Amino acid sequence: MELAGAESGNIPKRFSMEMSKDLIPMAVFSESSQGKISMEGKILNKFDMKPHPENLESYRKLCRERTQKYMTKTRKIQVIENDNGARMRPMPGMMGFIVSGPDKKKTPTKGSEMKRTRRDRGEMEEIMFKLFERQPNWTLKQLIQETDQPEILPMMKY
Repeated sequence: MELAGAESGNIPKRFSMEMSKDLIPMAVFSESSQGKISMEGKILNKFDMKPHPENLESYRKLCRERTQKYMTKTRKIQVIENDNGARMRPMPGMMGFIVSGPDKKKTPTKGSEMKRTRRDRGEMEEIMFKLFERQPNWTLKQLIQETDQPEILPMMKY
């Protein structure tokens, strides 16, 4: 069997069809607009289609691309308006899930002459996503240590 039409990506054009009769008997049913169900016919043969050997490599590439596309996570940033920080607090009983293993890094104490510089917003988002994928809950102090970013002090109200 050969598909007709314009060239579109890695989609194979030629297929081999194999017919077999070894399948469970099935029937085709239809439903009319009045809700009546009727049997249209019986399925006696099974047809399997597979890409022709000359197109097999392009078909494999297409399958790999599809799999890779659906395996990547799409990240979404949502700004929460009028939030009092309740979502950032650990839920009761969640403290047992925080892993504190030997992989914790100790940041050396920096002198007053070394100032921390702010990272680009996109770079910080990537770092934060990776941190929260690794562990669900963080304290502000832990985040500051892990990201090595300057701490923002709250504005004083007069």
